[in-house]
Amino acid sequence: MAEIDRPVILHVEDNPSNRKVVQHILRTVDVSLIESNDGEAGLDTAARELPDLILLDMHLPGASGYEVVERLKADGRTQRIPVIAITSDAMADDEERARKAGCDDYVAKPYRPPQLLDAIRRHLTC
Repeated sequence: MAEIDRPVILHVEDNPSNRKVVQHILRTVDVSLIESNDGEAGLDTAARELPDLILLDMHLPGASGYEVVERLKADGRTQRIPVIAITSDAMADDEERARKAGCDDYVAKPYRPPQLLDAIRRHLTC
């Protein structure tokens, strides 16, 4: 972790505007934020940094979020890290698909800041 008792969150998102929204929301809680802008970089960062939680866009260039979470959960170093899917897919079966792939939680876009913070707090104390 970056600082003692300060949870580290990895945000894997290719859209700069969406990254800025999450940066703004997370300023309200005591966490360290690291970012990756595609699936492969997210996998590398997760294995190197071992964050406490991952916020994962499900539609990424290269490796999709579904592929990323499957690979995270198959890797002994990262399999226990909670992963929250953040996606514009809002149909009932989309959440089921994300959970089957290995996501621990699901937040559909557009969301309000309390929705994202509630999902984070289900997995972290911050």
